[in-house]
Amino acid sequence: MLDTTIVNVALPHIAGTLSVSYDEATWALTSYLVANSIVLPISAFLGRLIGRKRYFVVCIVAFTICSFLCGIAENLTELIVFRILQGFFGGGLQPNQQSIILDTFPPSQRGKAFSVTAVATVVAPVLGPTLGGWITDNFSWRWVFFINVPVGVLTTSRS
Repeated sequence: MLDTTIVNVALPHIAGTLSVSYDEATWALTSYLVANSIVLPISAFLGRLIGRKRYFVVCIVAFTICSFLCGIAENLTELIVFRILQGFFGGGLQPNQQSIILDTFPPSQRGKAFSVTAVATVVAPVLGPTLGGWITDNFSWRWVFFINVPVGVLTTSRS
């Protein structure tokens, strides 16, 4: 959720750095959202096919790699391709994380587990623009993607 809103603020900077119009730069956002929405309905099938945890870890690793690739993109075409891949793998995270919670926690603990994820789901879109603006102003638009890398590495190492 955070990745969707954090990029919105960086779009003018992305457009300027890559020498494209703002309208063209919005494809960096649109491509992510389209790929994400395509994979959401099939993520349960993919989770069953290769195993929920394995699919979840593959999605985290690939999302992290794609985040890094977005940050080093040299032109808009590269950024769009990497955002499509990032959206594809990001789309597999949420539904499978909910299934993993159902598998991991006993019924008496599920409410607490889901409330933690609900807080993150509500807070991320609110913090995204503020965090994205601060990162972009103080570092570079590329860091709105690089910020995912340490989180992805930490998450993968704990899986």
